[in-house]
Amino acid sequence: MSPRRLDPNVRATLIEAAARLIAEGGPAALSTRRLATEADTSTMAVYTYFGSMSELVREIVHDGFARLEQAFGLVELTDDPVADMVLLGRTYRHNAVTYRQIFGVMFGGASLGGFALTEEDRQYGRFTLTKVVECAARCIEAGRFRPDDPGMVAHQMWLGVHGTVSLELGAYLIDPYDADRCFEAQLVAMMIGAGDQQETAAKSVATSADRFRIVFAGGPEGAAGPKTQ
Repeated sequence: MSPRRLDPNVRATLIEAAARLIAEGGPAALSTRRLATEADTSTMAVYTYFGSMSELVREIVHDGFARLEQAFGLVELTDDPVADMVLLGRTYRHNAVTYRQIFGVMFGGASLGGFALTEEDRQYGRFTLTKVVECAARCIEAGRFRPDDPGMVAHQMWLGVHGTVSLELGAYLIDPYDADRCFEAQLVAMMIGAGDQQETAAKSVATSADRFRIVFAGGPEGAAGPKTQ
């Protein structure tokens, strides 16, 4: 008799529910009983689908980065590499706001449900920067960014966007320096900081905003999710 097939919908539901519990109540909120109730399944389902709570949290982290990589895949290359770079930043923000519970786990405490991030897990996350590194190289080749290590430029972009988004999710950015205003200013500043000119940077940031509205529908800046979803 062949083993019973696992339902991928149950697996996805458990990941979402676990991330939500952690985001709302901290690591102590993550228990098999509460998770089973939240996901409307049995406590055994956790072990059936993941083997342990620790592995479940690892899957939350990996799933979060997979979502981000998929979102980055929606960014098509154009003849304006700086606008492409800015659109990657907008996509990062969109993904974080849309999946804030999972985002919180990806970059939250070092130990959740008995799980601690390993170097392999962190490398899995850093792998999502590949498209950003490639875009940075294109910006440098086009003469828009000063000659530099594309990997370092990508990390600087990550630092700038991630920091702004983290403050937004923490509700620290309020009027008159609200999240939208600060994010737009940060995008222009990062492009200039990498070597672009004020005028061309501002134009590319504006262009990326138009492209963002075309690719996405709802959420921050009027986008709730990719059109493909």
